[in-house]
Amino acid sequence: MGHAGMAAAAVRWLRSAEAAPAASVEALPRPELRCVGEDERAPVDSAEFRRVLGNFATGVTVITAPAADGADSPAGFACQSFSSLSLDPPLIAFMVGRTSTTWPRIARAGVFCVNVLDESQGELCRAFAVSGADKFAGVAHEPAPVSGAPRLAGALAWIDCAVHAVHTGGDHLIVVGRVDALGTGGAPGEGGGEGGGPLLFHRGRFARLGPAR
Repeated sequence: MGHAGMAAAAVRWLRSAEAAPAASVEALPRPELRCVGEDERAPVDSAEFRRVLGNFATGVTVITAPAADGADSPAGFACQSFSSLSLDPPLIAFMVGRTSTTWPRIARAGVFCVNVLDESQGELCRAFAVSGADKFAGVAHEPAPVSGAPRLAGALAWIDCAVHAVHTGGDHLIVVGRVDALGTGGAPGEGGGEGGGPLLFHRGRFARLGPAR
């Protein structure tokens, strides 16, 4: 089974509580969750959860995938829930909402590229955060060397991956990617953005690194 088949199998399994995971997909069984009764208060208020966790600054990425299954254009979405995971083998992970309309397209492709955004690319991030628009209109990019997923010009770094595993995580999915290639800078001939630092997200807004002390 190819990468796209593995990802598609994971999506089918996640949509059915009764289905068993495909043998080639390292999917964990669904945990037994205790529901909050009508007479109980939820343990954590969602607004307070967002406020407190917003104090943790994150980098900002755009996850892209090549067009698959006859689609006219590639897929992509802005993602701040990204992390390195393993050195041996080289793995990364990102989290995506279960209601995402872009994730199924990435799953069908079975491969993706993580683009680490430069501090000057806030508007690019906003464009990829919009649902239903032509996100790649006017955006310079070239195919990543292994997956063919769009590698965005001006990004600080890129990580070319294949879908390795998909796990459940509450209202999100945890996607593990096996790294096939990576590098710094955007497409060949394109350096980082004007500032050269990472685009950060902190307390609900974009931020930049301050001067080194």
